[in-house]
Amino acid sequence: MNPLKQLLDLPAAEKEKRGLLHTPHEIAQQPATWRSTWKLFEKRLPEIQEFLIKAGLQATPDQRPIVYLVGAGTSDYIGQCLHHLLRQKWQCEVEAVSSTSLLIDFSDLILKDRPYLWVSFSRSGDSPEGVAVLQRALAQQPHISHLVISCNAAGKMTQMITGQDNCLSIVLDEETNDRGLAMTSSFTNMVLFGQALAHTWSAAEYAPIVESMCTAADSFLPLASKMAITLAELDYTRACFIGSGVLAGVAQESALKLLELTAGKVKTMSQTTLGLRHGPMAALDRETLFICFLSTESTRQRYEIDLLREIERKQLVGASVAVIGCGARLLPEIENTQILAPVGHWDVPDIYRPVIDVLFGQALGLFFSLHHGLTPDSPSPNGAISRVVQPIMIY
Repeated sequence: MNPLKQLLDLPAAEKEKRGLLHTPHEIAQQPATWRSTWKLFEKRLPEIQEFLIKAGLQATPDQRPIVYLVGAGTSDYIGQCLHHLLRQKWQCEVEAVSSTSLLIDFSDLILKDRPYLWVSFSRSGDSPEGVAVLQRALAQQPHISHLVISCNAAGKMTQMITGQDNCLSIVLDEETNDRGLAMTSSFTNMVLFGQALAHTWSAAEYAPIVESMCTAADSFLPLASKMAITLAELDYTRACFIGSGVLAGVAQESALKLLELTAGKVKTMSQTTLGLRHGPMAALDRETLFICFLSTESTRQRYEIDLLREIERKQLVGASVAVIGCGARLLPEIENTQILAPVGHWDVPDIYRPVIDVLFGQALGLFFSLHHGLTPDSPSPNGAISRVVQPIMIY
């Protein structure tokens, strides 16, 4: 039984009634859309190379720009899933800086006379903070180069930089522009495009990784859905997600997916592996579902397994799940932790895993939402959150 496929096979009228017209499809379509996003990158590679060279990415290391990965909420977590890879491949300082921080702390976050490249991510291109900080940067800091990646050709951010010097806009295929409230296809496709950017001068190296990710995800989604629906039926009221490196970004995004798709009925938190032990562990209890995105890198994994053992020994949570990399296996000492991994031995290093691993967080959000009687396409009955964040007063 594949619970996700069962939702996809429902009659259209029932999907509409239960708020399932978009979200299940947008989760299921992701591996196919990744291939389309990769083709888009290949098509636009020459102008991307030209733009990044102009922005200074091929200068001597000491003259390369500081790169900010800019976004809000889920779009900020895109940057958290990319900064290590981009830093390695581009050999310059790369930092995920939320547009919500930039809006308030703009002058404190810009160093005078230093070159910058801002890579902004936004599903709609209409996020009020993203629009505001881009407007301010264009007006006050014309030396900053801007690459805007979005899923909406009509978005304000895309329109604003059209025809501007030192700017490039990338709009992903329309199918990535999620119609449901939660960002699913948009998140993973923008992460994948960011990974491709890291390989602007080594595209042949990335091409087989894309195919491995797509194949691994095809096997992972049914397994993730089965485990997600089983866990949802156990009615946990809290969830904690942890990860190291770029998988910490997956933990953040997964926590947000479960929180927003259940309208806060499941309280969530995310922490880095070692950060959890410095106070936040106090929030764990037997009503907590604990999810560890387990690294395959030996040093990180040792710390993560030690934490899983400690949580088991202290009996701190109701259930724990380790999401592991392609072909990896847990040590046998972790007896009470459930293992979730793609079937097969696909060559997907940890630094590229976010687009695969987050599928489990999305599935948890979907099936917990249904368990609580909510409509996943619009799960906020009191209107606390909406698909596009509402405008705010800009000062």
